[in-house]
Amino acid sequence: MSILSPQSINEQAARDRGARVVVGLDEVGRGPWAGPVVACAARLIGPPPEGLDDSKKLTARRREALAPQLEACCEIGYGEASVAEIDTLNIRAATHLAMARAVAALRTPPDHLLIDGNDRPGWVDCPHTLIIGGDGLSPSIAAASVLAKIRRDRGMAALAQQHPGYGWERNAGYGTRQHQDGLARHGVTQHHRRSFAPIRKMLCQ
Repeated sequence: MSILSPQSINEQAARDRGARVVVGLDEVGRGPWAGPVVACAARLIGPPPEGLDDSKKLTARRREALAPQLEACCEIGYGEASVAEIDTLNIRAATHLAMARAVAALRTPPDHLLIDGNDRPGWVDCPHTLIIGGDGLSPSIAAASVLAKIRRDRGMAALAQQHPGYGWERNAGYGTRQHQDGLARHGVTQHHRRSFAPIRKMLCQ
């Protein structure tokens, strides 16, 4: 049995404890120098599509191919925290805020959350399981991982149209050489995270 089958051990363990609405929760975008952090909460209401896996193990083309299939078999909530919120709160707190917004956006409140990683947000007040590497161990978290990645990548590609030269359509705001070269040529935009050391250093020069 695949670890990402509908009968995955993590989902089943939650159901064995009486949960009816099991939701996977993941985020993307903690590390980039630019753009928001995006979270997704995903509740499987049908079998997950073939080939679902941790978003980092899938090509962009494969993720895009999975998107309509996931939208058909999941109840989905998205949440974001803006660059301003990241700079005001810090990236950890902003990530937790984005995750709270994703859960709040669901039509059906969860009675068990499967959360990727080992960092429980302070707002979580329902039964939950923290799963390190959860996007490779839980189909609910994997669905959230893929959908969050697609949403953020699309958003960064749209921002790249407004701010060409940083390569955001390819690097999604991470500190690649192309992004560094763009900063050297064009400077810091309103979409850059000023609280992050590389950007802060540029502004202080």
